[in-house]
Amino acid sequence: MAQEDLFRKLVAHCKEYGYVFPSSEIYDGLSAVYDYGQYGAELKNNIKKYWWDSMVLLHENIVGIDAAIFMHPTTWKASGHVDAFNDPLIDNKDSKKRYRADVLIEEHMAKIEEKITKEVDKAKEKFGEAFDEKKFRETNPRVLANQAKLDEVHTRFAKALNDSNLAELKQIIIDNEIVCPISGTRNWTDVRQFNLMFSTEIGSTADGSMKIFLRPETAQGIFVNFLNVQKTGRMKLPFGIAQIGKAFRNEIVARQFIFRMREFEQMEMQFFVQPGTELDWFRHWKELRMKWHQALGFGAENYRFHDHEKLAHYANAACDIEYKFPFGFKEVEGIHSRTDFDLKQHQQYSGKKMQYFDPERNESYVPFVIETSIGVDRMFLQIISAAYCEEELKKEDGTTDTRVVLRLPSYLAPVKLAVMPLVKKDGLPEIAEKIVHDLKFDFNCQYDDKDSIGRRYRRQDAIGTPYCITIDHQTIEDQTVTIRYRDTMAQERVKIGQLKDIIAEKVNIRSLLKKL
Repeated sequence: MAQEDLFRKLVAHCKEYGYVFPSSEIYDGLSAVYDYGQYGAELKNNIKKYWWDSMVLLHENIVGIDAAIFMHPTTWKASGHVDAFNDPLIDNKDSKKRYRADVLIEEHMAKIEEKITKEVDKAKEKFGEAFDEKKFRETNPRVLANQAKLDEVHTRFAKALNDSNLAELKQIIIDNEIVCPISGTRNWTDVRQFNLMFSTEIGSTADGSMKIFLRPETAQGIFVNFLNVQKTGRMKLPFGIAQIGKAFRNEIVARQFIFRMREFEQMEMQFFVQPGTELDWFRHWKELRMKWHQALGFGAENYRFHDHEKLAHYANAACDIEYKFPFGFKEVEGIHSRTDFDLKQHQQYSGKKMQYFDPERNESYVPFVIETSIGVDRMFLQIISAAYCEEELKKEDGTTDTRVVLRLPSYLAPVKLAVMPLVKKDGLPEIAEKIVHDLKFDFNCQYDDKDSIGRRYRRQDAIGTPYCITIDHQTIEDQTVTIRYRDTMAQERVKIGQLKDIIAEKVNIRSLLKKL
């Protein structure tokens, strides 16, 4: 299946099965704003719990806070967002559509890289086990030509970003004949910067109001509370502060479903360390965060590190963890060495000392910071993308049937088990309802008695429910039920009294955390 078709099916599936809805849909929606449905909200909460527990529960030196969305406007002056939180935008004069210039160039480079991959894949299929990929890449004329083209664009692009050379970004677009996806033309405006922060006013009267911003990131709420947490928690370096919260960015190029939105949620942890040790900690957190992603079991080959071409004004090292979405490798998490920039800026603008007294060194200093920042919504999309599967199944009459299944890790699945009476009579519904009542205090259960048992299995597969419990007439005789496993469709007979222990062992997030 083409990746574009897969992604369209994925978006449709999310709406049809209660994961994600377009916001305000009855009023034709609002661009790049989405609501999470009944199953989406559960999955999102489970993702957040996995992150929170892996940070706060497993680390004695990391604590969590919940800072306000509204902050004093000087916060954003100190952080650099007022002056430097911009995207390079370009308009197509024919379609009247606006794009991020850097994204257009990155997508062009991705297409060249895709051509190289196709050549390699074709050769791999042709030569089989005798195929030497390294030698092929170094000698094949088409691969070499495309690699040279990619290297040239990459070099120019990296330099233009580091130099903030907007004219060169446009020139790269022109030289590579990059067209507008809508009009198909190359009739571009100049590139210009656009600030991404939403502004509003706080105060009861027009004369007494103050202009403030909706926070574009959650990190600054951590930095301004650095001393509060350090002193009240008696924290010693190194230590971290974690937070999950909403952030807002006026994204002009908001697309690819929930990958890039104007209202989104972040899971961030700022780790405060001694100056001079930051790069060691940077490497430590890179490895730890990659391990966190790969523990979900979606295949190590689908993840990679991507070092930043242009470092932010506050960083001395930065990289992304990227996942292979249906639309290519894209960032799901960023790890940054932010130096002492943020605390020093807030110290300067507030006039308050943002320093840590180190009893071992008998001196005060501004700590350096390692940041791990992950978008909840991107993580949600990554998990749904990895879990979505269409299987061809052979029926007894020789024909085939398609099974759509969400292979969600059981500890993240919104519904852990569905309980189904085989028929709606003979006391079977009452037994099923009692099982649900007994287990609902431990697991998110669902009672389902509508349609044939086969249709109910398919519906639960599409929702991503890992286990289905079927009550039949044998249940009345020996107090056993059939447990059906989503991924293999295998069935086994177990005692009702064993259900709690069997399910608990399979869905407990503890087993996931133990992998870290």
